[in-house]
Amino acid sequence: MSIHFSKYQGAGNDFVIIDDRSCNFDRGDNSLVKLLCDRRFGIGADGLMLLRSHEGCDFEMVYYNADGFEGSMCGNGGRCIVAFAYSLGIVGKECNFIAVDGEHSASVIEHKDEQWISLQMIDVNTIEKGDDFSYLDTGSPHYVQVVEDLSEFSVVAKGREIRTNDRFLEVGTNVNFIEVLDSESLAIRTYERGVEDETLACGTGVTAAVLSAHSRGLITANEVDVKALGGDLKVRFKENRSEYTDVFLQGPAELAFKGVFDAQV
Repeated sequence: MSIHFSKYQGAGNDFVIIDDRSCNFDRGDNSLVKLLCDRRFGIGADGLMLLRSHEGCDFEMVYYNADGFEGSMCGNGGRCIVAFAYSLGIVGKECNFIAVDGEHSASVIEHKDEQWISLQMIDVNTIEKGDDFSYLDTGSPHYVQVVEDLSEFSVVAKGREIRTNDRFLEVGTNVNFIEVLDSESLAIRTYERGVEDETLACGTGVTAAVLSAHSRGLITANEVDVKALGGDLKVRFKENRSEYTDVFLQGPAELAFKGVFDAQV
C-alpha cells in the first residue's frame, strides 16, 4: 500500500499529514500510524494527522500521537494542517475546522516577512494552582512548573516522574517547565505524553504556559513571546476575571518534504 504524505513542522514540532478526504486510510490502524511516526523504521514524527472532509467546516483534523493512538488537541499540529490545507487550495487565508476539542478558526498571517499560522484555541476558565505548579486544559491537559536555569533542567527525568505519578498515570498529562524572561516573554521545554519524551515545541503547552504565568502575575502582557527549543511562538489573549478568551497561538508552520511510503501489509 502506497501512502502519499507531507511532512510539516511548526517550531520543530513535526507531523506526518495525509490528505484523506477519500477516507482510504484505516482510522483504526494504530500499528500503521505508529510505524509512520517511527524515526528509525518509518517517516518519523511527533504525531500524524488525517485531513478529512466535514460538513459545516472546511475540514476535519484527526490527530494521532506518535504511539499510534488518537490523542487530544495539538496546537502546532492544528497550525500545520491549516498550512497543508492552504497549500492544497482547500482553504483560503481564513478557515475553520473541527478537531477533537471542537471547532477552531485559523488564518494565514504575515509576520516579519514570514508566513505564520494563527490558530484560535479553546477558552480557559479553570486553572488549578498548587504550591509550585499549575494545571489546566488548553485542548490537552498540561502541568506547568516554573524553574530556574531551564537550559540545564532535567526535563525528561522530571517530566516522566510527574507524568507517571499516581494522579496522572492512567490518563497522563503533558509536563511543561518554564522560565520567565520578562513581563512579556518566557522560555519553555515540554515533556509530551504519547511521545513520552521531550519535543522541540508543543502548541497547547505553550498556550498553557502563558496563561498559567499570567494567572500567577509572572507576566503582565496579553501578547507574549515564547521561546521553545525549536523556534519562537506567540500567544495573545483576552482576560476578564480569570477567564481567558480569544486565545490565539501563532507561529511558523512549514513544509519539510513530501513523499510516498510503501507500507508492507
